[in-house]
Parts: sequence; C-alpha cells; structure tokens
Amino acid sequence: MLTGAAAAGHAALASVDDDAITLRRALRKSRRREQWRAAALVLPLFVFLAACFVVPIGAMLARGVIDTDVARILPTVTAALKSWNGSGLPAESAYQALIADIRAARGAGTLASAATRLNYDEPGFRTLLFATGRQLPDELTAPARETLIGIDPKWGERDTWAAMRRAGGPVTDFYLLAALDLQRDADNSITGAPPEQRVFRDVLGRTLWISAMVTLICLLLGYPVAYVIAAQPPGRAGVLLFLVLLPFWTSLLVRTVAWVVLLQKEGVLNSLFMSLGLVHEPLKMIYNRFAVYVAMVHVLLPFMVLPLYSVMRGIPPSYVRAASSLGAKPFTAFRRVFVPQTLAGIGAGCLMVFIQALGYYITPALVGGAEDQMISYFIAFYASRTVNWGMAAALSIMLLTATLLLYAVYNRMVGVDRMRLG
Repeated sequence: MLTGAAAAGHAALASVDDDAITLRRALRKSRRREQWRAAALVLPLFVFLAACFVVPIGAMLARGVIDTDVARILPTVTAALKSWNGSGLPAESAYQALIADIRAARGAGTLASAATRLNYDEPGFRTLLFATGRQLPDELTAPARETLIGIDPKWGERDTWAAMRRAGGPVTDFYLLAALDLQRDADNSITGAPPEQRVFRDVLGRTLWISAMVTLICLLLGYPVAYVIAAQPPGRAGVLLFLVLLPFWTSLLVRTVAWVVLLQKEGVLNSLFMSLGLVHEPLKMIYNRFAVYVAMVHVLLPFMVLPLYSVMRGIPPSYVRAASSLGAKPFTAFRRVFVPQTLAGIGAGCLMVFIQALGYYITPALVGGAEDQMISYFIAFYASRTVNWGMAAALSIMLLTATLLLYAVYNRMVGVDRMRLG
C-alpha cells in the first residue's frame, strides 16, 4: 500500500513538473512574441533614424580619419612612397611615378583635388603641383629627379615628399592631430604645430568655459524660479510654467536678433540708461562675451527650470516642516533637507544646458566678437566656406568626444548616488 501510494505521489509530482515546464515554455513563447511585436513597431523608427541621422553623421565623421584623395588621383607615386623610409630623398622611380601621375591627373582634370589636400599639410603645395604640371616637358631629356628639381627646388626637399607620403591614406591622423594643434614632421614624429597655427585647443577651452559659465548662471537663476513655481498651487504654477516655456515658441534667430537690438550702442538699454542719467556714454554690451552669456542664458534657462521643477514638485513639504519642528533654522532645513533631494534635477538640468551650449553657433556668431566664437563656428567655417570636410569632421569628433565624456561622468555620478541611496 505504501509503495503504491509513493508511486502515485511520484507520478503526481512528475505531472506537476511537466505542467510547470509546459507553462514556462508557453510564457517564454508569449514573451518572445511580445518582444517581436514591440521590435516590429520600433523598426520603422529605427530605420528612419539610421538612414537620416546615424549613417549621414557617421559618414561625415569618417572624413576625419579617412584620406583617399591623393591615393586615388596620384596612385603610382603613392605606392612608390610606401617603401620610402623617409631618410634622404626618394628613389628615381618615385620621381618618374610623380611625373606620370601629374600628367594623368591634368588630363583627367582631377589634379586640383589632390593639390588642395596636400596644401592643407604643406602650404604652397597647390601652386607647386600646378606649376610643375605646366612646365613639364613632353619628353624627358634628363633624369626625372633633375627635371623636377629644375622646375622647382622644393622637389629636392625631404619635407615635400614627406607630406605626400603622409597623405597617402587610406587612414590618416592628420586632421585629428591638426584639431589638437599637433602635426607630424618629416620623421613621422608628432610635434606641436607652429605657434601662429595653434588655435583649436584655445577654441576648445573657450567652448568649455563659456558652456560651463552659461550652465552655472542658468543654475543660479533657474533654481529659485523652479522653487517658486513648485511652491505655487497647480493653477498658478501652470501659468508660470507657460511663461517659462513662452520663448520656445519664438525662433532662436529672432530671439538673438532681439538682443542685438536691446544691447547695441543705440539700443533700448543704452538709451534708457542715458535718459535716466545712469551713464554718460553708451556702454559696450554687444559683440563681446557679456552679450554671449546673456543671449545663451536667455535661450537655455528653460532647460534648467523644467528638470528642477519636476523634481521639486515631488518633494513633500512635510520634510522641511519636520526639520524645522526639530529645531533646524529655515536656511539649515532648506540646505540639508530640501537641496539634497533636488540633486537629480540639478544634474539633469546642468547636463542638458551644458551639452546644448557646447554646440552653439548662431548666438555667439551674431552677438559675440572674434574672441568669443565657439568650436561650432569653426566646424561650419570648414564645412561651408573652405569645404575642408576632413577638418570639419575632426573638430566634430572633438566636440562629440567632449559630450560623450561629460555624459559618462554624469552617468557615473548618478550611479554612485543610486548605490548610496540603495
């Protein structure tokens, strides 16, 4: 009897296990179907973002490390220079290859692209290539080396050939080094750029400084604004939030031009100050760093207020009242009870403002001076005026790297805070 009962119990347990396994499999299949359904819904958006943003931006950034113009237009001499060790002058075969490539490029009308790329590295290279192409004889009566050096002595200099070897591609660090005010010399060693060409590290430092100052000013102005709005009844808070968001319905260009009208020497503010007798001559409030700060803070302030307000709205007022009832002074209760609970909003607001300020171009260009232009101005300059896509891409990589590093630091800080709270 006991043996039969035990067998029946084992059979029941086995049946229960089988049912549990079947149920888990059904749940996994159902969950998998839900995941596929969700992926199918997101797939069109993913394809759109990839086709319209990721791929174009990736292709543009790749210009900063890919260099194929010279190898495509002057392929023979590029291949010949691969075996050159960089000491002395190249072999006679390299000179012969250059002559053949110049003739072929002139016939195809592509010499200008190679000359432009080489001119970025060695100023005057464009003139050198075109002058050499015009003066090459139809038939060589002397060795290729003597012919080219006779046309221009620069063909007898190691730096000229080193520049051609550096531009051989297909991968290059030329633009990235130039964006850091560095370069490679004839020995292929990394050195500093000439003092008169060192601008980009200063520009990057200026960009970071302006963005940090704008973020700090927005925090100092936005925190009390968010605090006041969060303390109001819902109806009044909605009206105040509407006033905060009102600038979003105005074009950025219109807002910036409005500051030009307000801050210029004959503008509204100077006219008001002079009519009140506060100043005897117009103040210089435009085309300087002050105007950049004012205009950028005006645009970015709502991005600080909104995260702070959303966090402050969720803090129960009873916490501060409890601290006060325990003997804490109002400022102490605010500093030690209320402010720590708003750190998430402070971090989010600072991150949003700082990242957006890094990429500002129109506002500093319109209200700032020559010493107030940020890195986005130079990206636009190289992309639209000089059509130097490699340099524009390298500066964009610098800006993107700074943004990603900032985001990584923010995530690290948020993760540490969550671990502490946990």
